[in-house]
Amino acid sequence: MLRIVSSKSKRFRDRVEAGRLLAQELIELYGQRVVVLGIPRGGIVVAREMAHALVADLDIVLARKLRTPGQWELAMGSVAEDGKLFVNERVAGELGVSESEIMREKAIQLNEIDRRRQLIRKIQPKVALKDRVVLVTDDGVATGSTAQAALWAVRQENPRKLIAAFPVGAPDTLARLAEYADEVVCLSAPSLFFAVGQFYERFEPVEDEDVLEILKEEVEMGRARAKAGS
Repeated sequence: MLRIVSSKSKRFRDRVEAGRLLAQELIELYGQRVVVLGIPRGGIVVAREMAHALVADLDIVLARKLRTPGQWELAMGSVAEDGKLFVNERVAGELGVSESEIMREKAIQLNEIDRRRQLIRKIQPKVALKDRVVLVTDDGVATGSTAQAALWAVRQENPRKLIAAFPVGAPDTLARLAEYADEVVCLSAPSLFFAVGQFYERFEPVEDEDVLEILKEEVEMGRARAKAGS
């Protein structure tokens, strides 16, 4: 199911505002043991605001898309944090991608996953997704190939419901992503879409250090809540 709130162009003040507005659109999930997964790096800022508003668990999705040889923006599959591989057989078959090319690309992307995992999992263990309502989010989707890879990977962990939620997205991309999630929600899907950054007044780069700081704060808040409840 695809739910687009508005087809008009909207500019958000920053990712924080975008996350808060997106959470309001999904307020029916408040307190339902939701897991919010941010796609690095900008998506983790949006995800944090959604997790706070919905009283949800926060984590990062480390899945990477497998780039199609010669058409690098086109995803032919994804590899998850645990190494599970998903291959879109239609794309790979139509473009004649060989098994060795798939394995070579998998190795490249696993190296990047491992680099990020070494940084992140020392701070926050991976949240289990089986039988949970899972929200996958980013600060916006243009081509959507990274979001598509994240959805493919998360689906393999058997969530009870998989929702993709974005502040802004290209209409055709959102329609394609709806094939891979139980629900796609987007606040704004204007027909004139060139880049995600055009819909933000402030769109500063988010670095690895920023992601780590957000996760550290979440872990500390969780410890404080646990201590208060004991």
